[in-house]
Amino acid sequence: MSWPVRILNAPDVQILLPDEASATRFAQICADHLGAGDTVLLSGPVGAGKSHFARAVIRAYLGQHTEVPSPSFTLVQCYDAAFEIWHADLYRLSHSFELVELGLEEAMGKALCLIEWPDRLAQIPPQAIALSLAMAGEGRMAHLSGASSALISALKSAFSQ
Repeated sequence: MSWPVRILNAPDVQILLPDEASATRFAQICADHLGAGDTVLLSGPVGAGKSHFARAVIRAYLGQHTEVPSPSFTLVQCYDAAFEIWHADLYRLSHSFELVELGLEEAMGKALCLIEWPDRLAQIPPQAIALSLAMAGEGRMAHLSGASSALISALKSAFSQ
């Protein structure tokens, strides 16, 4: 599947997440505004919180005690909520053609897809939401772009000083 070049004029937001609790809250607020057909591209260095974000989103839909293993070795973990949720970790992919075997390209646009290491994708879906996480002292800096203005407003309201 190929997508047209993405041109977005969507708002973006940068938020400091000083601790794990704030990172979880950030993900839960995002979950309130995500659904079937959304694709979230999670980028940042190892240990920046990509998997933590994905787990918190999945648990927002399935309950806080839901086991959410890392897809580092399986590459994809799927969950059934009111809609399908795909959590993919593409770090170990050596070629983008391997995505066809995973079924990930087919899932995008239908399921909620949370994709770690999206630089391994051959093409980015046109309506993808990009979340970049970086270390910031003891916490993380989150930069979200391509999200709905409702999500951006909810995050700004929740994290305003």
